[in-house]
Amino acid sequence: MTNFDLSVLFFLQIFVILMVCRVVGYLGTKFGQPQVVGEMIAGVVLGPSVFGLLAPQLQAQLFPKESRSLIYAVAQVGLVLYMFVIGMEFDVSLIRSRLKSAATVSLSGILAPFVLGAGLAFFLVQDTTFFTGKVDAWIAMLFMGAAMSITAFPMLARIIHERGLSGTPLGTLALAAGSMDDAVAWCVLAVVLASFKANLSIALLAIGGGALFLLFNVFVMRRVLKPLGEYVERRKEVSGGVMAGILALVALSAWLTDSLGIYAVFGAFIFGTSMPRGLLSRELMRKIEPLTVAVLLPLFFINSGLNTSIGLLSNPYLWLVTGLVLVAAVGGKFVACWLAARACGESQRISLSVGSLMNARGLMELIALNIGLDQKIITPTLFAVLVIMAIATTLMASPMFELVSRKTAKDPDVVVSGSHDSELALEKAA
Repeated sequence: MTNFDLSVLFFLQIFVILMVCRVVGYLGTKFGQPQVVGEMIAGVVLGPSVFGLLAPQLQAQLFPKESRSLIYAVAQVGLVLYMFVIGMEFDVSLIRSRLKSAATVSLSGILAPFVLGAGLAFFLVQDTTFFTGKVDAWIAMLFMGAAMSITAFPMLARIIHERGLSGTPLGTLALAAGSMDDAVAWCVLAVVLASFKANLSIALLAIGGGALFLLFNVFVMRRVLKPLGEYVERRKEVSGGVMAGILALVALSAWLTDSLGIYAVFGAFIFGTSMPRGLLSRELMRKIEPLTVAVLLPLFFINSGLNTSIGLLSNPYLWLVTGLVLVAAVGGKFVACWLAARACGESQRISLSVGSLMNARGLMELIALNIGLDQKIITPTLFAVLVIMAIATTLMASPMFELVSRKTAKDPDVVVSGSHDSELALEKAA
């Protein structure tokens, strides 16, 4: 296909994607799922697992391989812009008041699933059904542990946004823990890739460069951008030039973190947290968010679904392994994060809610799994097993969150820590 043919087809793809996402999202709301989960399921529906199984020729015509790169590129733009908006909404002052809780929850949410995942890999690594023959046992254990530790940070952010929890102590605690969680998990994955390729510089670049980027934004970029915020306040508007300059810096931040070996969303998110609060951030959110959420983000979910096939699980043994992976994933995330939050003095209600939200893996998990598959660390069969785990834990997030919120709300002994606004937001979400 020529570039012109691909561009014409792309408009038809957008039409189909948006319609399917809206229909599946609407059906999902009937079962208590947010729109974002419906879009995740829509990706699987339009991929080889459903659409490709029922109408393979039509699916291949609508989503030919040549068009995947275009969908992927536009999807990445949407994801980066969305995480930039989430960063601007992120209340750094609330992190300071909950730094101990966020760090403890994050550490527990990494260690418990990591140990369980590594243990499963120890028993599975000898079976070439799951890992390729050239993978050493310790590399398999590191990869599986890191993959099990990942939290669906973009999805977590969107669920918190859709539930009206942005800026509340609960939302901030979950986002802070989730961001720390994923940053560590991606660093571990960098070590895995470096070890697999026998190149230590990959891991050093990811960890050291990521830390320097964070420090630069915290101590330098905020001060650089402060006069810009004051200029916008005086002018009472965000001009086209200011917006173009900010978006250019968003793109540069995403490129930097991606080049370092840490996913692009972290660059956009960290840069977003550096933006001065006030008219500048409010206007940027007002202009960027609607188109990003309605059009660009669905492409991200569809792109991942197009690369996912769960038809490889063809016997009871593989489904048994899938069940064990799911139990380890839920036990390692939900239980560990809940207990860690309680140990830090958070209320029962907030602790259970954080555990429920942190349990979702979503498509950040799929990104990591695609890396493992591309690098020939895992087989397509294990890829399918872990994809099912990612979808299942993400589907659990909203129902579990609503369930624990309702149950603890009826408990007279529960005293919710945090602000009154947090309490109202929880009641609204439930």
